[in-house]
Amino acid sequence: MILNKNKAGMILGVFSILPVIVSISAFLKLRGPDFDPYVGVPIFLISSIIGIMLAGISSWLFKRRISMLLIGLLGLIANLFILVCTLLLLFAIGMGEA
Repeated sequence: MILNKNKAGMILGVFSILPVIVSISAFLKLRGPDFDPYVGVPIFLISSIIGIMLAGISSWLFKRRISMLLIGLLGLIANLFILVCTLLLLFAIGMGEA
């Protein structure tokens, strides 16, 4: 099966939103008083970085089609939001230990 540029970009654009769904479901599964941040933070960081890479590649492939570019940008913005929230959580962990 040979993928052309449009199909590959569309698949990567949709897969860039998948790490956001994984992060949200992991957060809902791990939340509560017994939340271990040392387990949650790497899950959020790794999935967010993978999503940012997929969204970047998708946006690069679709830089001329505005409708498909929006899917990649949506994934990029959502993954950046998860990354910022994770870094704030990591900052709060550091302040709590000091």
